[in-house]
Amino acid sequence: MKVTYDKEVDAVFMRLSQKRPKGAIELQEGIILHVTEDEKIVGIEILHARKRLPVATLPKSVKLAAA
Repeated sequence: MKVTYDKEVDAVFMRLSQKRPKGAIELQEGIILHVTEDEKIVGIEILHARKRLPVATLPKSVKLAAA
């Protein structure tokens, strides 16, 4: 799993698979599952991340997107 945080847009993306997503399912506003054609989850996106989780405590291995 690879986790990235884009500070500019305040979004966290958790990549669960190397497969390419073919669509997305919004569970609730700002929480999106990225899925394959057969609806296997390959990623989770969280928008407005600072409001939803403690971004400052993300593991040191998190890749920060260039601002």
